[in-house]
Amino acid sequence: MKIFIDTASIKEIKEAVSLGLIDGVTTNPSLIAKENRPAEDLLKEIATLVTGPISAEVLSLDVEGMLKEARLLTKIAKNIVIKVPLTKDGIKAVRCLAQEGIKTNTTLCFSANQALLVAKAGGNYVSPFIGRLDDISQVGMDLIRNIKTIYNNYSFKTEIIVASVRNPVHVLDAALIGADIATIPFTVIEQLIKHPLTDIGIQRFLEDSKKIPK
Repeated sequence: MKIFIDTASIKEIKEAVSLGLIDGVTTNPSLIAKENRPAEDLLKEIATLVTGPISAEVLSLDVEGMLKEARLLTKIAKNIVIKVPLTKDGIKAVRCLAQEGIKTNTTLCFSANQALLVAKAGGNYVSPFIGRLDDISQVGMDLIRNIKTIYNNYSFKTEIIVASVRNPVHVLDAALIGADIATIPFTVIEQLIKHPLTDIGIQRFLEDSKKIPK
């Protein structure tokens, strides 16, 4: 399973890249706003750090606006992927962009039927938001299982990006199901590394090392 980092923070991206784990980056307007920098400048810098896909989201809600923004965003760097909302106009935009050879990540997916339409439209990625489903007492990972089954049934090439990841259990479940990608906040990436028994083991080894004769 590929791991993307879900952030627009240059500091977090640099640290995650240094671990050798990051295959791509996903951003959104909320994440970019936190950085208090022009979006284009920020995306250009991210592109110098990451060679994998970098998702940048359009703000327009109509097809023509989405296409216009998408064409401008792709000029920022060759690995920019256009995030498009999962709406009727969004699906139309995905189809048009696919025909132009522009890669898309259709975001805010909450049903398997929506994911089916993304694949039919030629989307490269679909982002189901599993944490937000958990928030309303649904099992977000059930959605990933359903999408995976549908995509396997018809050999669709669209990749599943498990999004709205809240904890390491989400990452584990995504990997067990066979999702293509999980996009993970930096805090959760750090949690993946840590385990209390690892810390206890290190401490014991250090204490025992003091007993070794000089």
